[in-house]
Amino acid sequence: MNQLFEFLLRQRNLLLFVLLQLISLWSVFTYNNYQHTLYFNTTNAWAASILSTRQEVASYHQLREINGELALENQKLHQQVFQLQAQVQQKADLPVFFSKASLDRYKPIACKVIDQSTRNSQNYLTIEKGYLDGIKPGMAVISSTGVVGKVISCQANLSLIVSVLHTSNTVSAKIKSSGELGYIKWPGYQPEVAELMDVSKYKKVVKGDTIVTSDYNAVYPPNVPIGIVAKVGLQDDGTFHDIKVMLLTHFSTLRYVYVIENKFAGQQAKLEQAKPKID
Repeated sequence: MNQLFEFLLRQRNLLLFVLLQLISLWSVFTYNNYQHTLYFNTTNAWAASILSTRQEVASYHQLREINGELALENQKLHQQVFQLQAQVQQKADLPVFFSKASLDRYKPIACKVIDQSTRNSQNYLTIEKGYLDGIKPGMAVISSTGVVGKVISCQANLSLIVSVLHTSNTVSAKIKSSGELGYIKWPGYQPEVAELMDVSKYKKVVKGDTIVTSDYNAVYPPNVPIGIVAKVGLQDDGTFHDIKVMLLTHFSTLRYVYVIENKFAGQQAKLEQAKPKID
């Protein structure tokens, strides 16, 4: 305590000067309108800036929750789209005895992507849902813009997806305008570009054609977008078109996907297994 008193005694002139300066500033800003207004506006601006920064930080931390809510909303919208597509098809093409259960055949499950690769010849994604959420191997996976891949393995809370960007993975496809069938295969480079294979050179294909999943696809619902024809040439054998397709799914920025549950998958598998052998 004695040391404190000695310090204050030694610094008494400086402390007195600081005190007088504070009193002077207080008097200036209190009894002069211009200075008082300037002080008031300045402090308000600082306070507003601090509150704005605080609000921006809070909004940033809420983005994850908001993105999750948007994904769930998109899940509901996808469900409605599938139902409407089935209703339109039933009215246009299907016979009267077609099962009404097909109107609710496909159910999308929104999932968050937690890991993925795009630079390898065999690329995969990991999603934050597993068999406890109804995910099963063989289910189709799409994004809000197009085809992504299919589930190949599941744990309780995680699933592994083989990407379209995999040199051994193919997708049954068709040209939307003509219905001409083929299949999509990724050549192993450029994650934005795939190839449409087995389309005869005698079939008309033009740049800008839309490529979608075919009606005979065992994995994906029909008419899911895949990409846009970017280039049309002729393969070396001279039999088929050489078609480059610009994929609609941007894999490098993919954050949420939809696993598609086909409620008829079990019935279809049983029928496939029960096919009779014909001698």
